[in-house]
Amino acid sequence: MTAHATAVAANPWLAQGALICGIDRELDDVLIYHLELTDSARRGAFHFRPGQFNMLYVPGVGEAAISISGSQDGLLEHTVREVGNVTQALARLAIGDTIGLRGPYGSAWPMDACRGQDVIVIAGGIGLAPLRPVVLALLANPGDYGHVTLLYGTRTPDSLLFASQYAAWASAGCELHTTVDRWSSGWAGNVGVVPLLLDRQQLAAERTHVLVCGPEVMIRYTVRSALQRGIAKQRIWISMERNMQCAVGLCGHCQLGPTFVCKDGPVYRYDVIEPFLRVEGL
Repeated sequence: MTAHATAVAANPWLAQGALICGIDRELDDVLIYHLELTDSARRGAFHFRPGQFNMLYVPGVGEAAISISGSQDGLLEHTVREVGNVTQALARLAIGDTIGLRGPYGSAWPMDACRGQDVIVIAGGIGLAPLRPVVLALLANPGDYGHVTLLYGTRTPDSLLFASQYAAWASAGCELHTTVDRWSSGWAGNVGVVPLLLDRQQLAAERTHVLVCGPEVMIRYTVRSALQRGIAKQRIWISMERNMQCAVGLCGHCQLGPTFVCKDGPVYRYDVIEPFLRVEGL
């Protein structure tokens, strides 16, 4: 059903030190943090799967669940939008500062189920960050997967995430389509919502997996479009990145029906989570 989480440290509440080795300003309100675990033994033992998240802790402020958006040269990458007390406190830190990190937590995108299949990755806004490791894994192993397509939408052209990497992804074999909600001067691409991009795709429903992350309203209409194209519910996977505070399913803030998003998710196969999405106000 859902993918099992990678085992975490014996004490899931214990944060380990993480050194900020680099900070990239991706957008006006989005920063990418390159983190290195300060304990070399834990650094070597740390493994994550695409779709999982870490809890990042700023001493004296609190912690927040942040998806892992990649890793390079031993550094973990977290793409963070400044939207709350913790993320704003993160934005005030500098290279050389140390924060707390615990994880990885949660379920992962179904990379094994996608082997030998066409994969359509669909993201909205900051939702591309949890899907970036999927794109990188698919393109790094082209012989293991079929056709790879990325459909991505944001509100405006200047809010496209990882735009500097699109050319490299396309060269590696990714069919990439972007769209924006609002046109602005100089934009010659698509204008409209993300599900419209899926409606225009030529696809073989019986061999296609769809992976979706973004605002819940975008997920809802994207899934509806996928179902109308004949893609089975068992081939649709979504990320439910709701409010998560403890990461181990005890505080209850992320409960959705009988499931806890931080523990059983955030990645769910659509037929598993669908019954609870239909309950208004849940």
